[in-house]
Amino acid sequence: MAAQPRVAPLPLHHSLVGGRPVPGTAGLRDVRSPATGEVFAQTSLLAADQAASAVAAAREAFPGWRALSFRERGKVLQRMREIVVAQGDGLAELIAREQGKPVAEGYVADLFPSLEVLKHLALHAEDLLREEDVEAEVLLQAHKDCRLVYEPFGVVLNITPWNYPFSIPLTGTAAALAAGNTVVVKPAPATTLIALRMAELFQEAGAPAGVVNVVAVDDTVAASLVEDPRVGKILFTGSVATGRKVMAAAARNLTPVLLELGGKDAAIVCRDADLDRAARGVVWGAFMNAGQTCASVERVYVEAPVADDFVAKVVEETRRLRVGDPEGEVEMGPLTLERQRALVAEHVDEAVGQGARALTGGAAPAGPGWFYPPTVLTGVTQDMRIMREETFGPVLPIMAVESLDEAIRLANDSAYGLTASGWTRSADTGRRLQRELHAGVVTINDCLSSYGEPTAPWGGVKHSGIGRTHGRSGLREMVQVKYVTLDHSRRPLLWWFPYGSELRRLMPVALAALHGRFAARIPAQLRLLGFPRFWKRVSAWSVFKNIDRLLT
Repeated sequence: MAAQPRVAPLPLHHSLVGGRPVPGTAGLRDVRSPATGEVFAQTSLLAADQAASAVAAAREAFPGWRALSFRERGKVLQRMREIVVAQGDGLAELIAREQGKPVAEGYVADLFPSLEVLKHLALHAEDLLREEDVEAEVLLQAHKDCRLVYEPFGVVLNITPWNYPFSIPLTGTAAALAAGNTVVVKPAPATTLIALRMAELFQEAGAPAGVVNVVAVDDTVAASLVEDPRVGKILFTGSVATGRKVMAAAARNLTPVLLELGGKDAAIVCRDADLDRAARGVVWGAFMNAGQTCASVERVYVEAPVADDFVAKVVEETRRLRVGDPEGEVEMGPLTLERQRALVAEHVDEAVGQGARALTGGAAPAGPGWFYPPTVLTGVTQDMRIMREETFGPVLPIMAVESLDEAIRLANDSAYGLTASGWTRSADTGRRLQRELHAGVVTINDCLSSYGEPTAPWGGVKHSGIGRTHGRSGLREMVQVKYVTLDHSRRPLLWWFPYGSELRRLMPVALAALHGRFAARIPAQLRLLGFPRFWKRVSAWSVFKNIDRLLT
């Protein structure tokens, strides 16, 4: 009998906990290429007690990391930036292999935003979180030194999705670290390898053991992490349905959450738009990352006088797109998950069954991998699922409308409100769209790209989430605000015990002196000076220093 060829074992990857790989005891999970469906690696899954040890490691590392200065923490972020630059090709290729986006898009959508955030936080986190002096508004407390202090939460649990498997874990982790927190990252099952690589790079950059941990777990164990009382804050990026579960579980310990959820992002193409530019921008916004972006252009409202020309240009642009192996010369790779392709096909088939027309694409190709062609739909109506539910795939439904008023009304007629875009040559129309569109981000003559701007807050309204990532707002999500005061006086405050009859007589006079109408305030202030208790408990210097405020 001929000898059977020896099959090489698959590379096996383990969670990173407390600075070392930890082989999981809860089984193995295959890592599949979405372009071929083939298994090319495996990860071991942590049991619940092993996952809990990651929280313990982060908690143990927290005091030391918090004690570092902003400059010292910034050096780690700067070093991380240098390492990502040096290893850019390998990282982009791993993103392409594990998640499915083209290598060039791995640079554009994952590496560049990450590098900008690392740079921004390293240079500006200290200024953005600097203690702030606050002037007391209450005159009888105006002698105090008052400040706002920003303090880290402790352990931040960062639950991340598969569509941007490097930039989303890294940007949330970097903000948490810059603020002095330690982190446990729970990546999506489909894209665990790139998150593990990120943690290894943070260690190489100088992050002490336990500061950044990445855990490969199943859904049951992930739920136990959300409910762990040692977690100080939860960052969740993903679907609305899962976001609700995270929020409900976090409520058991009153753990604060930041939720970055889905979108059904609208584009409005006005009759005065540069149609060539609008078509190119909308096509990119719809089909970048195979439409697997919470801010993808998922519905278009175009004014009727230019609708035919716009649709023709969109179809022309879409037909130029090359779909295939993400490591080849293509604009679009496969969808990351087989089940996601099935959902996209379901949305398209249902829309076509209800009267929509597929001008491009419209059906999954035969062969390996989870590919779906870029699909342009017309003849859609507002009540179709394709116009109301998040498709999260390469589908662009276009609807002609009679007026800008109608376009704005339909764009806002959604449970979501993450981003929206408007396409117009008119500055006035652009400002109107910015003002009237209900979304966390509104861009005119552009879409999606604000995610790559580190000063721009990212997040939505309605079912698109709670809170913001990126920018000052995102960094402030990583801290708790503490109000601190210092009173230099040796006198008891006016309202301290004992009360007595004098205080009872003094209070109505103080009320009029501080809050009465202007004509009544000055006489009341003069009467206030006649109370012995006032002079025993209030400094004459404090009265003199704030006399101008008594008159306002």
